[in-house]
Amino acid sequence: MNKLLIVGTVAFDAIETPFGKTDKILGGAGTYIGLSASFFNLQSAIVSVVGDDFPQEYLDLLTKRNIDISGLEIVKGGKTFFWSGKYHNDLNSRDTLVTELNTLADFQPKVPENFKDSDVVMLGNLHPLVQSSVLDQMTVKPKLVVLDTMNFWMDCALPELLDVMKRIDVITINDEEARQLSGEYSLVKAAAKIHTMGPKYVVIKKGEHGALLFHNKEVFFAPALPLEEVFDPTGAGDTFAGGFAGFITQSENISFENMKNAIIYGSNLASFCVEKFGTERMENLDKEEVVNRLKQFRALTQFDITL
Repeated sequence: MNKLLIVGTVAFDAIETPFGKTDKILGGAGTYIGLSASFFNLQSAIVSVVGDDFPQEYLDLLTKRNIDISGLEIVKGGKTFFWSGKYHNDLNSRDTLVTELNTLADFQPKVPENFKDSDVVMLGNLHPLVQSSVLDQMTVKPKLVVLDTMNFWMDCALPELLDVMKRIDVITINDEEARQLSGEYSLVKAAAKIHTMGPKYVVIKKGEHGALLFHNKEVFFAPALPLEEVFDPTGAGDTFAGGFAGFITQSENISFENMKNAIIYGSNLASFCVEKFGTERMENLDKEEVVNRLKQFRALTQFDITL
């Protein structure tokens, strides 16, 4: 089986939406990416850090999904990264209430020996120096490196972000971040400018409005499935990234045509994530549901047209 290396936070989240609120629950980019990628036929490992306050049941949840956690450092006496946020009524915008870096503040990633030759590396949203450090540890050049980032790093670590971007193949960001990074309002122009920074493929996530894939002059658009229930958008972007990277890892095909399929698989899995708080829906999701919803995606986008 092909190998997928996942780098990202494993964390506690406390979330409030118009539909309810939670106390501390399982969260983090690495968690969502790992759970999403576990629906594919591959070997995966998460590189991250937690404190000794992180419950054994959460570790067991990851290992039950065949996720290697030998690269998940547990700091004795340390506390796990904690984020708390409150979503507005439209669920597209949110206020961060609390961010406690805790063990993440001094995180030095250590890639497990048996994953230093991974086929695909998924660099979740972390400091660009951490992302670079992971690439430095690879003994074989990955077939594909995917990077997720956010406006925070553009504000406070732009030179380091631009450095790591020269070493990746795919970047996944949202429309607001694409505009900030490129200085262009048009997403077509923004993607063209981001291409010149290193990534051959640019994925721009537009939340409930789907996702765009750019490669040179080629463009592909995948809609988001209109859902009856949207409960909590936390982790949807990471679930999308996990589905995208998982599909590519399983299929061993990094062509533009195959990336179209990866975008649909990512969007499909993200559509489940938002139906419950936190990771709850992804924990209880089965493969039959995934396949049935893929059929809905196909019906949504297929049509015959007379020219």
